[in-house]
Amino acid sequence: MKKVEFIKSSPDLKSCPKDNLPEYAFVGRSNVGKSSLINYLSGQKRLAKTSSQPGKTRLINHFLVDNSWYLVDLPGYGFARISKAEKNRLRSMLEQYLLNRKSLVCLFLLIDSRHLPQNSDLNFMHWLGENQVPFVFCFTKTDKLGSNQLTKSVQQYKNELLKSWGSLPEFFLSSVIDKTGKDEILAFIQETNSKIK
Repeated sequence: MKKVEFIKSSPDLKSCPKDNLPEYAFVGRSNVGKSSLINYLSGQKRLAKTSSQPGKTRLINHFLVDNSWYLVDLPGYGFARISKAEKNRLRSMLEQYLLNRKSLVCLFLLIDSRHLPQNSDLNFMHWLGENQVPFVFCFTKTDKLGSNQLTKSVQQYKNELLKSWGSLPEFFLSSVIDKTGKDEILAFIQETNSKIK
């Protein structure tokens, strides 16, 4: 990533920028460390707004990377303290984007590595699978766990998915604190882009 610029925040799918470039979207439960990871990947401390309050992201945020692809910051899901009406609006906006955005190449599903598989994550994963939305896993906050704990945490997710899935998406491990995962994630995006005709 040499150049990253904010393009726009959109309240719904039809307001998003023209879908003429590949898009890689990032999503996860509230407080998973999504904004921190996006800032780390971009090399800019304040590109995505971070907050100690869960549920900060309420819009679809597009960032143009090297004039060749979009990094998309999506609203989280889960336990943010917001009204039921607002939760429904965010869920509808997220589903519309994931199901109908033609330029979406891959979704990065962020998982807090410290926690056991959560129902909200598992339900979302199965929804992605049922709707054939291409995604990969990115475990965040891996600096909080020892290597054995981390291996165990990742394996629990794999075991859970293998109950109903024949093959698994790719897995990435990241830590903003330890500065890990950036090269692997960006290499995956670069390689994927090179295959797009």
